[in-house]
Amino acid sequence: MTGTPTRPLADLRISPIGLGGNVFGWTADEATSFDVLDAYVDAGGNLVDTADGYSYWAPGNSGGESETVIGSWLASRPVRDRIVLATKVSTKPDRSGLSADNIGLALEESLSRLRTDVVDIYYAHFDDESVPLEETVAAFEDARRAGKIRHVGLSNYTPERIRQWFAIADSQGSARPIVLQPHYNLLHRDDVEGPGLRGQVAAELGMGLMPYFALAAGFLTGKYRRGEPVDGDRAGMVSDYQRPECYDVVDTVVQVAADHGVEPAAVALSWLRDRPGVTAPLASARNLRQLAPIVDALSLELSEEETRALTRVSDAARF
Repeated sequence: MTGTPTRPLADLRISPIGLGGNVFGWTADEATSFDVLDAYVDAGGNLVDTADGYSYWAPGNSGGESETVIGSWLASRPVRDRIVLATKVSTKPDRSGLSADNIGLALEESLSRLRTDVVDIYYAHFDDESVPLEETVAAFEDARRAGKIRHVGLSNYTPERIRQWFAIADSQGSARPIVLQPHYNLLHRDDVEGPGLRGQVAAELGMGLMPYFALAAGFLTGKYRRGEPVDGDRAGMVSDYQRPECYDVVDTVVQVAADHGVEPAAVALSWLRDRPGVTAPLASARNLRQLAPIVDALSLELSEEETRALTRVSDAARF
């Protein structure tokens, strides 16, 4: 597929769905990861999102595995200038936190693993209140001025701390962050939408939104059905969704998907893609089958009636 529409974010152009890299080097081996990345780019996608901590939690891993896989892929394909590459700092066990020294070391290691000279978006992955925010902001700006990152992003920051980052950046003459990565989907909306919450603050400050957990840990794919026991690797992550109202959302997603001849995940992603302020939801795929609805969501158009129906059942289930 060619001609996939892109969306502006600062001086970048972003495909409307981003590919999450958390599974690369974890549940997707290198060969399969390459297949997924190739197919995503061939379909018109251009946003590849990872973190230096992915996937330290897997047995035998220490973090950096996803970046290494992506770096090997970038080195073997003439695609770097077509990719918006994002990574994050603060969760890799031996590079945790956001001190200036740690950021400097972590970034050099990320660049080495990614086999690139510059990261397009570099995120503070989780807030580190043990370090003065002035120090963290300055370290990101040093990296930007050194040409090692193009833009700053924030993930999992509270509205108050986002505002503080911006105030410090302005006082230091540092670049403002351009994007916020929040937990946001059809079921999880109440810390993003509403007065004074992340979505409003991001809009006021000119930040795009790139939501993670866009499919509610797989719950919105339709794989879990009402009345059936929940098991598997993510059972604990979807335990909060074991309510009739949440299954009502899934039922509606499944029905809309059937009407379009696509998988439910494509509908859930498309609804989120078109929420106010969203630049691109993120979704991961450990194989080509899981990638198919992500590709469909690059261009799937929901009707106003379908969008209203999804929002209505979401309103009853959201938290």
